[in-house]
Amino acid sequence: MSQEEGVLRMAVDQLVFSEVADGVATLTINRPDKLNALNTAVRLAFIAALGRLEEDPDVRVGIVTGGGTKAFAAGSDIAEFEHRTAVEQFTAFRGETIYSATAAFRKPLIAAINGFCLGGGCELALACDVRIAATTARFGQPEVNLGLIPGGGGTQRLARLVGVGQAFKLIYSGDMISAEEALRIGLVEEVVPPDELMPRARALAAAI
Repeated sequence: MSQEEGVLRMAVDQLVFSEVADGVATLTINRPDKLNALNTAVRLAFIAALGRLEEDPDVRVGIVTGGGTKAFAAGSDIAEFEHRTAVEQFTAFRGETIYSATAAFRKPLIAAINGFCLGGGCELALACDVRIAATTARFGQPEVNLGLIPGGGGTQRLARLVGVGQAFKLIYSGDMISAEEALRIGLVEEVVPPDELMPRARALAAAI
């Protein structure tokens, strides 16, 4: 391993924990102090971790979750937008993104959603194959409140899951909805108590 690869691996391990047991890989976004907001470093670390797990023959299923109890991922790190021009922001979403890498992952991915799942975080969950939410989870695409639209595929994947009308409602209003409402409209497949979230995700992974 080169020095550069070693530095990248350290960044991956600090920002995105990955552990493998019994054929199941668990990826944990590890920025709980920032509600697991997706900054550039987290995005790159997550993509790198996915690439490593995709090539690991011991991994057959993946689980994606957020560190701590407050958030799966509360969206993009807005602080990074402050000093970007419109062109720089556009360029940042060109090519492979955390969303396209997740959607293209060749093994089943379960999102275990344990709190705020907003904006880019919701789009990350949408890019997974199955979504299980804790009763404490909250969902939304609040980009309109910043004068933006969902830029990570949310305008497409959300409509496919919940229908065009429900997608418009969430995107136009910027409102948050509960886990129960997310289940009702088809945004998630299951809702469980918080202490049952990871056991249920692991049980489903084992079944797969």
